[in-house]
Amino acid sequence: MPAVTRILTDQKNITRQKTDTCDAEALRDGQVRLAIESFALTANNVTYAATGFDIGYWKFFPVAEEGQGLVPVWGFARVVESRSEFLETGERLYGFYPMASELVIEPVAHGRSAVRDGAPHRDGLPEVYNLYSRVGPAAASDPYQALMQPLIATSYLLFDWLSDNNWFGAEQIIVGSASSKTGLGLCAFLAELVDRPYKVVGLTGAGNAAFVKELGFCDAVLTYDEVDHLKQVDSVYVDMAGNAAVKQALHQRLDGVLKHSSAVGLSHWDQFAKPDGLAGPKPQFFFAPAQIAKRKADWGKGVIEGKITEATAQIVADAARWLTLEQHDGLGEAMQPFADLAAGRADPKTGHIVRVG
Repeated sequence: MPAVTRILTDQKNITRQKTDTCDAEALRDGQVRLAIESFALTANNVTYAATGFDIGYWKFFPVAEEGQGLVPVWGFARVVESRSEFLETGERLYGFYPMASELVIEPVAHGRSAVRDGAPHRDGLPEVYNLYSRVGPAAASDPYQALMQPLIATSYLLFDWLSDNNWFGAEQIIVGSASSKTGLGLCAFLAELVDRPYKVVGLTGAGNAAFVKELGFCDAVLTYDEVDHLKQVDSVYVDMAGNAAVKQALHQRLDGVLKHSSAVGLSHWDQFAKPDGLAGPKPQFFFAPAQIAKRKADWGKGVIEGKITEATAQIVADAARWLTLEQHDGLGEAMQPFADLAAGRADPKTGHIVRVG
């Protein structure tokens, strides 16, 4: 049985990664072995690693090595061995995987087109991450799905959550890290609303400002050192970056008119600090699975999933005009793009796909 190759990440310093091999485990009754084919790398994966303990992302794919973890990624795999009635050898699945060559799951039926990993260690973890959707043969759309679906799902859920809260009465919605794919998706959804009561303001680094402006999703684009140019009107801040200095400056600039401050991502994980002593409202963490659960209760089963699928297709259809795919062959080739993403060196116009096997 071939050894399992994986990329271990230092949980205390996520820029430190190493390749590792371990023996493949023999399957028990009810288990399935998945050979991971490909996955996407985005700033989302950096957030998973940076919040691995706080949110629980290290729990999905535990390893025995103390202080080491497997960063979750979104991608595709095929069933290469099955001792389960729910999956047959040869089936392909889209879902949540480790940076590794394989994953063993214990599938449980979940509707006609998906299974859920019923492994005991995944009990209590958000369902959206435990579901694996059946997909057809490998297609040209696979890279876009791996890159965009989890990010745009978050974008749409943020848009839906803001709408659900009547925009918090804001006259402007400020999106931090507006050049990130999640940020761009949110700006796009916000911009297309007819008769919207707010302006969309994108915050980004100086090197990405022209790119964000060209896409046309924002009414205004400011760089991080231009926070003092923000209009002092009723506002909401949706922060994808987690940059403590920017958050401090923005809260101070909008003291008295900032109606809500939402923390979503940590693309600037190395500049994150606990929000102590901030002017205005205390930042609240936005957890996408919680909005999914709320909408399932509001609307019934399957409605929010359909809306997310439709929203993702809309953004993906437009992505070809601004997104360039870059393929990396071999699991070990994932480390450099992950390091670039973690260091803020990645080009927002590039999407990284790792072909494992």
